Amino acid sequence: MNDSQRDFLDRAAAEAVRANHPFPLMAAAEAALESNYGNSELARDANNLFGMKQHRHPVYNTMTLPTREHEANGWIQCDANWVKYPDWRACFADRLATLERLSSVYVHYKGALAAGDAQTYATEVSKTWSTDPDRGRKVISIYTEYLATKGATK
Repeated sequence: MNDSQRDFLDRAAAEAVRANHPFPLMAAAEAALESNYGNSELARDANNLFGMKQHRHPVYNTMTLPTREHEANGWIQCDANWVKYPDWRACFADRLATLERLSSVYVHYKGALAAGDAQTYATEVSKTWSTDPDRGRKVISIYTEYLATKGATK
């Protein structure tokens, strides 16, 4: 992990704390994976660190970009409407609010929010959040490497 990646994770974890995320360091690791450590166009131009697609009733602006989705027959290219946030704190807060709002619909979101540890949170939320079947493992890998560089325990 390089200095730029650590700096991203430090900043993202601080914003996750401000948004009252129950697992801020893991949320930062999720953001790192989803946004390529803040280097994706969506992160740079829309403060969207999680690949949050636009809500049915938009609160924030919209940005349309191409994406890849994993379906039964593999990866496909398509365009999607994404949320454009004013800042990272709004992104983390909206992401958490989305998980809470949909926890009665998606059992894995409920399991993630009720998790007793960060790894269980990441494993559960990744089962529904992403079309990438390896997302949970990738997020936990970033989290583990980050903790090793920080000497952190949470």
